[in-house]
Amino acid sequence: MPAAVMHFRLNGQPVQLTGEGDTPLLHLLRNQLQLKGTRFGCGAGACGSCTVLVDGRAVQSCDLPASAVDGCELTTVEGLGSAQHLHPVQQAFLALQAAQCGYCINGVMMSVAALLQRPEPPDEEALQTALSRHLCRCGTHMRILRAARRALGLPEDPA
Repeated sequence: MPAAVMHFRLNGQPVQLTGEGDTPLLHLLRNQLQLKGTRFGCGAGACGSCTVLVDGRAVQSCDLPASAVDGCELTTVEGLGSAQHLHPVQQAFLALQAAQCGYCINGVMMSVAALLQRPEPPDEEALQTALSRHLCRCGTHMRILRAARRALGLPEDPA
């Protein structure tokens, strides 16, 4: 595919890049834009560690061509909040120490953040569906679920 000029907003800032349109978005984020918070996991869209928000929807960036985000609004984990102003998802995950190895957590937080942007209030089913696309290899599933529920205003330990 020939080089393409792509225009999009990334973490609230306008971006213009020239590159191969079929390059996976993940590679563009990590290599060209030096945003290392979006993790490379499987490279096949199966683990969720590379999840970012595209126009408010959680998408896996490892198998999304960069050309697909032309004209879109992108948010990476770096754009969720800052050390001075944490996003509610970041606050919940820190408070409940829901991260261990760091492999999955950024992608998980992006999926939970996407649920907060939906017009309808998220419920347990929406949370379970959103997190079903994520693999955690260190076993912090229960803390992740509690933190996600706290961020979404759901009961942390549903009966």
